Amino acid sequence: MRKLIDRRRVLAAGAGLGAAAALAPVLPGTAQAATAQAGTAQAADSPRSRAWNGTRSANGWPVLDHAESFGIEGSGRSVRLATGPAAVILLHVARRFHYEIDGLREGDVQGHTRSRDILQRYESNHLSGTAIAIRPRAYPVGVKGGLYPRELVVVRDILAELDGVVAWGGDFGTPKESHFEIAYQPGHPEVDALARRIQTWNSGSGGEGAGATDAFDPERQAQARAFARRAG
Repeated sequence: MRKLIDRRRVLAAGAGLGAAAALAPVLPGTAQAATAQAGTAQAADSPRSRAWNGTRSANGWPVLDHAESFGIEGSGRSVRLATGPAAVILLHVARRFHYEIDGLREGDVQGHTRSRDILQRYESNHLSGTAIAIRPRAYPVGVKGGLYPRELVVVRDILAELDGVVAWGGDFGTPKESHFEIAYQPGHPEVDALARRIQTWNSGSGGEGAGATDAFDPERQAQARAFARRAG
């Protein structure tokens, strides 16, 4: 499977170039000066972390002191999540990413955290173990367009398959394309029904679910487009 470009190296290289540029004199009225002013404005607008003090995360699930570790099928990786339907659903997302987008490596998936420092309200859902971030350094808060077109097809197929129970950070006003979360509150019938459906796929003959779907099938692509319009 084609490997993703290591965006962390790209970002590191960019940082190095920026440091070198900072050593050169900037003359007023030049393109260099305009660029420097734009960079200063962007830095001023950079998101700042704040503490989440609630007993529940933004999606209504209770904040956890501890979350169980679950293996992500086929990857050799694990992630801490809230037990029950949330874990079943988010593990399905991670499996499909691993099988259909790119193999997961050590540290690629973040789940439950006890740190209450967040940049965006939706990141509080990690506190309840009801969100995962897949390669958050490659796809950070505020950055859009990081996925290749074929990868975006798979993400859209996943979202359509899960029928709104999972929300994707790439669709948020302040995007985070690594972010996937349970969109409904605990006990919502859609959450429980979807978890049961995924468990049926997992225990079936292998003709459904992660690793057995074709996101590029024309019918599935049509369904994904229709879902995206409805959810729009």
